[in-house]
Amino acid sequence: MSKHYNDEFKASMIEKMLSPNETPVSVLSKETGVSEATLYKWRLDYQTQGHTVPQKRINTRHWSSANKLAAVIESAAYNEAELGEYCRCKGLYKEQIKEWKLAALSGYERTEQLDKIKQKSRQSDLKKINALKQDLARKEKALAETAALLVLSKKWEAIWGENAVN
Repeated sequence: MSKHYNDEFKASMIEKMLSPNETPVSVLSKETGVSEATLYKWRLDYQTQGHTVPQKRINTRHWSSANKLAAVIESAAYNEAELGEYCRCKGLYKEQIKEWKLAALSGYERTEQLDKIKQKSRQSDLKKINALKQDLARKEKALAETAALLVLSKKWEAIWGENAVN
């Protein structure tokens, strides 16, 4: 028999799981009688709605890049006071948010730099290809000329003999 919990209760449980002094899921389960699986599912649902849910709250170095980017996006429009409140709720420092933002932006810059490098490489490759095509055409003409001269010399010998040149 499944129990139905109201949204306020779910929100309070998620808040307890995600607060800076988070309550472990096992403790919440014992206190409230809600199964651990249900609590984990609520946290997962909260995350799929676009909220940041770090896997390990104690050390933010273990946050996934997706969670870091989500934190940067969530806090982008905040002023200093709102950013401070957001950081306190998430157990972060303002410097971490700024660092993550710079990392995200530098990733885009690296992508642009890579695109420029690829474009230069393509242009260089096209120049090499064109030079090789011209060289090949020149060599084909030289080979055709050499073959024609060889054929003519054989015909000359057939008609006039080997010593006719002298």
